Amino acid sequence: MLKQAKLSMISFFLLALIFISACASSNASSPDDADSASSASSLPPSERTELTISAAASLTDVLEELQPIFEEAHPAIQLSFNFGGSGSLQQQIEQGAPADLFLSAAEKNTQALIDKGLIDTENTTTLLTNELVLITSNNSDQPITSEQDLTAEDIKIVALGIPESVPAGSYAQEALTSLGLYEQLQSKIVQAKDVRQVLQYVETGNADAGFVYKTDALTSSKVKIVHTVDPASYTSITYPAGVVSDSKYPEAAETFYDFLQSPEAHAVFTSYGFSVPE
Repeated sequence: MLKQAKLSMISFFLLALIFISACASSNASSPDDADSASSASSLPPSERTELTISAAASLTDVLEELQPIFEEAHPAIQLSFNFGGSGSLQQQIEQGAPADLFLSAAEKNTQALIDKGLIDTENTTTLLTNELVLITSNNSDQPITSEQDLTAEDIKIVALGIPESVPAGSYAQEALTSLGLYEQLQSKIVQAKDVRQVLQYVETGNADAGFVYKTDALTSSKVKIVHTVDPASYTSITYPAGVVSDSKYPEAAETFYDFLQSPEAHAVFTSYGFSVPE
């Protein structure tokens, strides 16, 4: 009986030692760096850095396509977009609205922020270029092939962005002025808050024609490009990108800024009709 009790005790201690060894081995095979690497992709939203990107409305579709690509490669950074007219976004930043990166559709809006020390000059670049086009609805049978055709009596409404705050509207105003048509068309012009609203006006038939970027026209199956505006008649369309000086997360903002200039991002930009400066 005593011998059996001793054997039971020995068996108990052996099992205890095996259990302790197994636990120690398990801990040894999970170093801290492996833990952090595996947990990065499963970080809850509350533990991610959320970047606010103020971007021209004409960049909506392409940036929304790039978002999951970037976030998959950088799981600790989450992107939040604020789309609108470049002039309106500029004013928001000047008034202290939170923003980490500014993507404008015109040099003047970025330069205004640089002049006020609100954009980091070391992290600013010309990201993209674009073209201005004249569009009509696919259902339209109006014979529009140039700006001059907009003066025809049958053309009642021509849409363009507010020139003071929407770069596409400013470019259109420049082009029409150079042709001596802007004042002549005043009674027909309807101004929109951004280039996407111009697109919507034409899509729905609320405007007979409108001036938008080539890239916006290519996103819609409801409109057609009837004329490419002579680039010599307006200021070159460029998209500067710049990190906001007061960004709460400058390192993360620079990471996204660098990503936008990568070959991977460039391929997506060009697929939407943008051009990348050499």
